[in-house]
Amino acid sequence: MLGRALKILGAFCADRPAMTLSELARRSGLPTSTVHRMLGELIAWGALERGEDGRYRIGLRLWELGALAPRGHGLREHALPYLEDLSQVTRENVQLAVREGCELVFVERIAGTGAVPVLTRPGGRFALTATGVGLVLLAHAPREVQEQVLAGPFHRFTEKTVTDPRALRRMLGDVRRDGYAVSDRQVTMDALSVAAPVHGPDGEVVAAVSLVVRHGSRTVHAIAPLVCTSARTISRALAGTGR
Repeated sequence: MLGRALKILGAFCADRPAMTLSELARRSGLPTSTVHRMLGELIAWGALERGEDGRYRIGLRLWELGALAPRGHGLREHALPYLEDLSQVTRENVQLAVREGCELVFVERIAGTGAVPVLTRPGGRFALTATGVGLVLLAHAPREVQEQVLAGPFHRFTEKTVTDPRALRRMLGDVRRDGYAVSDRQVTMDALSVAAPVHGPDGEVVAAVSLVVRHGSRTVHAIAPLVCTSARTISRALAGTGR
């Protein structure tokens, strides 16, 4: 029962936040009769909701549970004041992300006034190799994770997306040496991202913070000190909590 319920919930994604019964059955790989039977229980518990259009959507109960995740809520709670400071100073996009296996999950994003559009959203997943935060998290990931990611395949977002494993290894070395990562037009052709690591109380990298600006509007040398200072400040805040 649990496995089937997870298949149904796992059928939802950013591109398909609302689906009909037949769509859920097709995407979950379960018989329509099984999905129909389980939808009633999922709705009664609050995991799903059914709209007036007859489509099913994720329910608030799951959002409430997700907010309790320590790597999401606890981290965001302590980092948010400093993310807001960085956003107010720069008027640019500020992002906070953690690694989940071989992907990253965005914990927070603050959109700057008139800032360049980005493809990220809180709770959204993304590749580790293309974004600034992803490169930081991958550079400090365990060796086995790095090898698995660098074995590919790689998604090419733009003509600037780095997909050569050797080039990526050099970039990861630069991240560890310099203390920050640069993603130059790797996700969209109008964006430049600079990211820095956030350390937990034990010194391990637990997250990454980034500033995303319009390509050509600012230099890396102007952005990097701001991002690194913000990351260090968040790290000190986390050290004081023991998280």
